[in-house]
Amino acid sequence: MRILTCEQVSEGHPDKICDQIADAIVTDCLKHDPDSRVAIECLIKDRHIIIAGELTSKHEPDYKKLVNDVFEKIGWEKMGYGNPAMYAGPDIGLLVKHQSPDIALGVDKGGAGDQGIMYGYATNETPELMPIPFMVATRFLQILKNHPSRMFRADAKAQVSYDYDTGRITTFLCSVQHSPDVEVADFRHIIESIMVLAASEYVLNTDFEKLVNPTGRFVIGGSFADCGVTGRKLACDTYGGIGHIGGGALSGKDPTKVDRSAAYMARKIARDIVLSGYADKCEVQLAYAIGVTEPVSVYIDLFGTEFQNPEFIRRYVQENYHLTPRGIIRELGLLQVDYNKTSTYGHFGKQGLPWEM
Repeated sequence: MRILTCEQVSEGHPDKICDQIADAIVTDCLKHDPDSRVAIECLIKDRHIIIAGELTSKHEPDYKKLVNDVFEKIGWEKMGYGNPAMYAGPDIGLLVKHQSPDIALGVDKGGAGDQGIMYGYATNETPELMPIPFMVATRFLQILKNHPSRMFRADAKAQVSYDYDTGRITTFLCSVQHSPDVEVADFRHIIESIMVLAASEYVLNTDFEKLVNPTGRFVIGGSFADCGVTGRKLACDTYGGIGHIGGGALSGKDPTKVDRSAAYMARKIARDIVLSGYADKCEVQLAYAIGVTEPVSVYIDLFGTEFQNPEFIRRYVQENYHLTPRGIIRELGLLQVDYNKTSTYGHFGKQGLPWEM
């Protein structure tokens, strides 16, 4: 058996709360000043939020409003904050200063905003060209999010184990935060039905092992149960744990940071190769040096699934993609992206994003 497992978390997970705040700041700054340089991290614990990092922009973000907008979207009461009209909102601390002029020396000339390696991955096993267990886990949480029951709160995790030899789900695990006046037995049937629905949408078996809140009650969640930090859910942001993951987070950064922009371009290249029928599966690695315009290396792994000569595919990439930071930003229109659309349920496999077209 070749069983691989993928995970996803909900927008009420504390790490994802931080990603949403960081990306709301990025989007707000780029909207008002496309030349903004943003490298923002966020930490949340209980009602306390620390926003830290570097920001050079003609625009001064309204941090409190951006945080409140994120909380409003997730749901104040679902997060455990109660009604914001009756209870105090989060306590926000700022540790933000301008970007180092040493970094700007290279970036202003078109160089990469940092060194590092970035990966892009695509597979033809789903319409989204994403790993199938990852898409099932993600779809489960999206359905759960829209369920009308008031029993469920904002924090949740899903994990799907899939046997690639038989094409079957073996185990479906979820942990769902719930209100204190119910027990797992009260909603197990709802969660299991959502598991079945998510699997059925991808035409998969539904006779898998179903694990619902295996530790029992899950009443205290979000920032009141755990500390959240930006960029700590890279598997959930990318490919669920299948395929390599680069060394840097995506959220909280403007696209001069290749951690973000090159990861999007690597996905675009891998996706185009699979979509063109050149291979069933593809992974692209890009590596950059800070302040240097061209990548120091480009590596393409087709996992033996290619239908074209690998040299043809290498030339195809070389001739059709601009891999300098400025070239990526221009080709993908990264200064106009609403990064709020990327900060939950993954940066890839979604319609309407330029690297998915």
